[in-house]
Amino acid sequence: MIETLIHAILEQVEQPQKDLEHNLRALLNEAVSKMDLVSQEEMQRQKVALDNANLRLSQLQAQLAALENTLTQQS
Repeated sequence: MIETLIHAILEQVEQPQKDLEHNLRALLNEAVSKMDLVSQEEMQRQKVALDNANLRLSQLQAQLAALENTLTQQS
């Protein structure tokens, strides 16, 4: 009987904790969803795109320098 009473009391103590945890998770999820955040995967995709753009820019700058050099030598 004492064990049943203790078990019932523990269940009553655990329930508010579970409710509080559930409510806190809901509040945190709502707060995070309102933030302007991106996933790590999206950041990685953007980094790859930026790296590719920088590589292409370097190639075009080298090509432009070569063309300018050619024009200078022809003059």
